[in-house]
Amino acid sequence: MKFIAGYTGRKTLEFINYILNIFAFTYRLFELFLTRPVAGRALIKRAVVEQIYFTAVQALPIIIPIALMVGTMLIIQFTKLSGDFDLGKVTVVLVVRELGPIITALVVILRSATAVTIEISSMTVFNEIEALEMAGVDPMRILSFSRFVGITTAVLCMFIIFDIVAVFGGYVIVWVASDVPMGAFLILVAKAITGTDMVVGLLKALSFGVAMTVISLYQGFKTRKMSTLIPVSASKTAVQSFFWIMVINIFISAVFYL
Repeated sequence: MKFIAGYTGRKTLEFINYILNIFAFTYRLFELFLTRPVAGRALIKRAVVEQIYFTAVQALPIIIPIALMVGTMLIIQFTKLSGDFDLGKVTVVLVVRELGPIITALVVILRSATAVTIEISSMTVFNEIEALEMAGVDPMRILSFSRFVGITTAVLCMFIIFDIVAVFGGYVIVWVASDVPMGAFLILVAKAITGTDMVVGLLKALSFGVAMTVISLYQGFKTRKMSTLIPVSASKTAVQSFFWIMVINIFISAVFYL
């Protein structure tokens, strides 16, 4: 019994320490918005653009087909039940509120968050972070801030693209390739969507982007100096990012709709 109590206490303290470290790391990133030194600004802007290109633009061949498949599948399934459900409202709830932010986040986790962790972990293991500090360069500004802004912006853009492609692209595919009666589907969606739905979707995408970036950077910086721990850190990033986006998703939905 003492062993169980001791183990539970240690794990609880470790979790509390992890949460406090994550919040401190997040605070440091947001603090960088308030300080804008002239030196290195062009380098940071370039790094932000490169991160957006890698995270969003290069992911379009992945996110667009997924959005088309999701939109087509949902439209086909629920048009058959149009007498039992408000098709427009169901589409808004599933695509805009839930699936859009979550699927976008999963794509970014698999492509960018783990890649950032591997990159920062490698720099930590091979003493490149220390070399930057010795040269008088702040790694948080040069490495973390640019990825923080770039990934968060990319997630917002990808979420908007996913929703547009899923709704309109799915509608076009079903209308062209099947005999499923579509009726006034787009009108139903336009009537069903509200300002709250759009705010919730954008807020989830923004929160997911912040959470994923913070976790990926944090895991990269805290990697111990052993090359075999680099894939371990990447794995932790994927698992923890997925866990926290689900927690954030439930929290935001509860705040706005309960």
